[in-house]
Amino acid sequence: MDNKTKVLVAMSGGVDSAASATLLLKEGYLPLGVTMVLHGGEEGDACGATKDARDAKALADALGFEHHTIDMREAFHANVISPFVHQYEIGATPNPCILCNRAMKFGLLLDYARAHGCEKIATGHYARVGFDESTGKYTLLRSKNEKKDQTYVLYFLTQRELSHILFPLGDFTSKDEVRAVVGAVREENAAKKESQDICFIPDGDYAAFIEDFTGKSYPCGDFIDVSGAILGRHKGLIHYTIGQRKGLGLALGEPMYVKEKSTEDGTVTLCRGDELFSTSCLVGDVSFVSGEMPTAEVRCTVKTRYSAKEVGATLCVPDEHGIITVTFDTPVRAITRGQSAVFYQGEVVLGGGIIL
Repeated sequence: MDNKTKVLVAMSGGVDSAASATLLLKEGYLPLGVTMVLHGGEEGDACGATKDARDAKALADALGFEHHTIDMREAFHANVISPFVHQYEIGATPNPCILCNRAMKFGLLLDYARAHGCEKIATGHYARVGFDESTGKYTLLRSKNEKKDQTYVLYFLTQRELSHILFPLGDFTSKDEVRAVVGAVREENAAKKESQDICFIPDGDYAAFIEDFTGKSYPCGDFIDVSGAILGRHKGLIHYTIGQRKGLGLALGEPMYVKEKSTEDGTVTLCRGDELFSTSCLVGDVSFVSGEMPTAEVRCTVKTRYSAKEVGATLCVPDEHGIITVTFDTPVRAITRGQSAVFYQGEVVLGGGIIL
């Protein structure tokens, strides 16, 4: 009788998920490779499979485990692309990777895993799952590879989800080590380059994508300074994000940055660099990994963007709407509505939420 634990491995066709599958097989698990087709796809294929999906299947074939390609384009459209576009339309700047991880990888894909007899789900994220014996609860921990750590986009994970998740790459300190794991099986997968862009907007032109997606043209408006003086005309709110300096199309004699966007009057407020800093922010849609909201002030460090440096901060007790005021020890640059604030204590991720 085969007592191997069956694990669904989310396989994008890239290096990290390929390494995860390879490692799990070596550790005695029984992988089921699954590639979600989220956008694009090729004509003539029932699932719209891409080259990445074929590369994932080729690795599974080489290692001798089952692989499924599933068409999730409709769900991705509803759960990721549409909310992403809507948030831009209301002046926010969302993080679509968080939307995708929450709804797709650790939502619908976890459901798919259970439906196919898998006890666990594994991804190529650089993070770790721990277990605190004193509390009897799972913990979300930073990757040992600090530069690759991806816990910022996983802060929403719950006890229920963490009890079913494996992150095989969490203990790796070097990307070269990860490539070597895959290279021993299939060099084509190991040699793949990393994607730095949003997967459904590979050229990085968010505004053009949104206009094409909605079929709308977005109204121009005024650039103003912090005193309300008009500085010029902008080409639509969706073209700008907080902290942006390049691409404003203005010659003002000194560097100016986007400070605010107003959907009420259509203005984009510009400021000098030293006026971009804030000492606090409001955070909603808050999730704590422990499943327990704080009943007293919490000291921690906070990241307000994926690539931002953490700063010391105090979290207040949530108000009656579950909103938390975060007060920073030192002012933070370009805090942006729609991005996430993620709370840490050392290597432990406490949780996080959406900046309001």
